Amino acid sequence: MTNQKNNKAMNIALWVVQVLLGLIFLMAGATKSFQSIEVMAESLPWVTSVPAGLVRFIGISELLGGIGLLLPSILRIKPHLTVWAAIGLTIVMVLAALFHASRGEFPAIGANVVFIALTAFVAWGRSKKAPIFPKG
Repeated sequence: MTNQKNNKAMNIALWVVQVLLGLIFLMAGATKSFQSIEVMAESLPWVTSVPAGLVRFIGISELLGGIGLLLPSILRIKPHLTVWAAIGLTIVMVLAALFHASRGEFPAIGANVVFIALTAFVAWGRSKKAPIFPKG
């Protein structure tokens, strides 16, 4: 009985984290994909020091990652893709932390570390502790 309660609690925790991360990455990805560089530069000064194509690539990666955290699991169609989306976003955040470190933007790394931990938690949890199985 305790194991079943633990599994249910883990599943709920994973869903909460997945939904929050999914929404955050959808918003961040949409911003970097579709907003002008000039407008983005007001809140993300680094966008003016890298090629616009890189900013758009990061945005599309985050947008697809946000979709991948949610849709496969919600629809239960190839839900293992949620694990891969979480792994991909973990890699994106590790690279973002390295980028900010190379520029001496150490306060920005704190958010990256939080996102690394949360995306890694989803990847681990959905692959080992509370996987979602395909329907049918």
